[in-house]
Amino acid sequence: MTSDGEFLTGLYFNQLNENVNEVNKDLEIFQSTKKWLDIYFSGNIPDFTPALKLENITPFRQEVIDIMNTIAYGQTITYGDISEMIAKKRGIEKMSSQAVGQAVGWNPICIIIPCHRVIGKDGNLTGYGGGITNKIAL
Repeated sequence: MTSDGEFLTGLYFNQLNENVNEVNKDLEIFQSTKKWLDIYFSGNIPDFTPALKLENITPFRQEVIDIMNTIAYGQTITYGDISEMIAKKRGIEKMSSQAVGQAVGWNPICIIIPCHRVIGKDGNLTGYGGGITNKIAL
């Protein structure tokens, strides 16, 4: 977990951040995030979201994040579906699924922002920054 002291700014799998310093590990936001994760991994749906802050986010990434945040627990959506939704919203013929994939992959707050629920066409599980094994488990 990473924070600016008040907001959660990153949530990653250990293997991706082996050198993260554990200074301030008792921050309130970390305790809130841990509680959220404990509820989630016990098979329940948390009724709150820790305070999040997405740093260096572009308007396009925000559009993708907003769509990912609507994916219900236990549901999935394809990169192509997200592309179509953005194209329709913008009133354009099509949007690049590859661009959507890059925005999904940029997501710095995994699990809480459910990028693991975005799949390839035909239901194929495709790349995941936290590792495909973790994506399958989630």
